[in-house]
Amino acid sequence: MKKIGFLLLITFLTVLSACSSDSAGDGKIDKIVFADAGWDSIRVHNSIAQMIVEEGLGYKTDVTSGSTAATVQGLREGDINVYMEVWTDNIKEVYEEAIDAGDIEKLSVNFDDNKQGLYVPTYVIEGDEERGIEAMAPDLRTVEDLKKYPEVFEDPEDPGRGRIINGPSGWAVEKSITQKFETYGLDETMNNFIPGSDSAAVADLVSAYESGKAWVGYYWSPTWVTAKYDLTLLEEPAFDPETWEKTKGTEFPPNDVVVAVHKDVPDQAPEVVDFLKNYETSSELTEDALNYMEANDVSAEEAAVWWMKEYEDIWTAWVSDEVAEKVKDALN
Repeated sequence: MKKIGFLLLITFLTVLSACSSDSAGDGKIDKIVFADAGWDSIRVHNSIAQMIVEEGLGYKTDVTSGSTAATVQGLREGDINVYMEVWTDNIKEVYEEAIDAGDIEKLSVNFDDNKQGLYVPTYVIEGDEERGIEAMAPDLRTVEDLKKYPEVFEDPEDPGRGRIINGPSGWAVEKSITQKFETYGLDETMNNFIPGSDSAAVADLVSAYESGKAWVGYYWSPTWVTAKYDLTLLEEPAFDPETWEKTKGTEFPPNDVVVAVHKDVPDQAPEVVDFLKNYETSSELTEDALNYMEANDVSAEEAAVWWMKEYEDIWTAWVSDEVAEKVKDALN
């Protein structure tokens, strides 16, 4: 019996030690886990926040990658602590449910001047005299107009029909655009192509743009893509909540892109919450980092360091002078 009791004690202490590895023992935590839902801007904002949280506030950090659905669920369950870019209206029902249930807490609006929808290179409509490109669809204005131009946006794997690049598989917008196909009758002449990743969609766009060919697909700002290339967002009827809910037959809803945390984080890491409540950027500020990232072929972490040096006046306003000095020392 003594032997059994000793083994049980060892087992208990081992479990207790494992449970305490990321805890300060008083309900606090010493590691903050961020969500990476698969796009560059969230990675840059993660890296900016991680630098401040690690170097200025003394916490360890980690990142959990996954689809929007998986990472939001992870936030609700507490496996993820911080989400730097919750596109609230893209996941409106899930977001509001999580807020109402008290599973997550909104801390700040990261940015709210973003756009999203179906884009074409502007030269498709207007031509580009400098590049010797003639307008391919001069009367193209709206998303619904696309069904009249299958030959312009021809699917290389299905001649006679056009191809529209949707959002990547697993992204919330993919279902919205798929519904738009039916609403606008796009499926009469166009194929709904769902790429496996954002990078695959970008590679397709860049290849077409550099070759001066027609391309149409989903994208959004802020991104280095929309900052670097001259793209036109195709028009849709003004956003109407009831129509959007029923058919998705309007422009995308206005999106507050917010910083949110799991419900326990305010008690577990109050200093982190105080900092994140002040976190605010813009599409332009975000695109500056993304432009640097693409132009110099560097990681999100390296782009974040550049951005923090370039915009020291922005991020230092989010924290105390003492924290700011610690972070600046680490950056230099």
